[in-house]
Amino acid sequence: MGHRRQSAPRHGSLAYLPRKRSRYGKGRIRHWPTYEGKPKFLGFAGFKAGMTHIAFIEDQKSSPFFGKELVKAVTVVETPPIYLFGVRIYLRDEYGMNPIGDVIAPNIIPELSRKIQLPNPETYNFNEKIKALEDKLRDDVEIRGLFSTQPWKVSVPRIKPDIIEIKVTGGNSKEQFKYVKDLLGQELRIRDCLTEGNLTDTIAVSKGKGFQGAVKKFGIKLMSRKNRKGKRRVGCIGPWKPPKLLYTIARSGQMGYHQRIEYNKRIMKVSEDGDEVNPKGGFIRYGLIKSDYILLLGSVPGPKKRLVRLRDSMRPKDHFTISVPEITYFSKLSQQGK
Repeated sequence: MGHRRQSAPRHGSLAYLPRKRSRYGKGRIRHWPTYEGKPKFLGFAGFKAGMTHIAFIEDQKSSPFFGKELVKAVTVVETPPIYLFGVRIYLRDEYGMNPIGDVIAPNIIPELSRKIQLPNPETYNFNEKIKALEDKLRDDVEIRGLFSTQPWKVSVPRIKPDIIEIKVTGGNSKEQFKYVKDLLGQELRIRDCLTEGNLTDTIAVSKGKGFQGAVKKFGIKLMSRKNRKGKRRVGCIGPWKPPKLLYTIARSGQMGYHQRIEYNKRIMKVSEDGDEVNPKGGFIRYGLIKSDYILLLGSVPGPKKRLVRLRDSMRPKDHFTISVPEITYFSKLSQQGK
């Protein structure tokens, strides 16, 4: 008798490989867009607070619902100011991106010592380091700002910050370096980097669900009731020839806690008043919005309190019009069922 073969997984086993735990819980950005014009930073970071729904007037002429009122789900991401504490220069060669120098600001917030070892102010010569870094500027270098998040300013129960890099673009390398140098030791807010009504990419690590079987992970069908080798497994793990286990076979393993990128999330609102969005009783498992925030149309990867990195759109839409959407209703009903 031949082997009983199993039907193909429903959820597309080949969508993302390998499906293993993310190395970093804050997400990693491997590619940045480039723009012409004045220098600016290409991203930001915030903490996922929760979801709700809004009603707004569709203002995209390419949409079949143009001019009509729509009700859609939105994600609230709290974006406290991020602190620019350093600048780093990269040079690309045949082996990839290599750092050739960096400078740390002289006035560093004390909470940053929980994450990195701060330089000795008595021996650290900031002006000399800046001059040496300026001498390394070339046309083919990439300049990035070193930022620290400030989770103690929001409803996240930790003080230890996250260290992230954000690329600066626009102009030549000297103009970019001067732009970053003038902002060293200062805070940047969400309005300095992203605009209301524009598109952004979200990079975050999804919810972790641990080690799961093939039925839950890939959605395969259960075996028959009388199967003696098990019900929640595949009927055949591969052919005799070639005598190896193919990667296309649904197998048990890690589920969730994978890095995911969602492209072209529209920024519906950027504001500094948390009372505009705080539901009655606060967001479940998060609390109240205390700082700046943005509303993103649709969902965002990760659980609540997860760090969400924002980036200028890597794949901008051709027929998209940047305009501030008209929000007619925002749901502030209690999310506790009361």
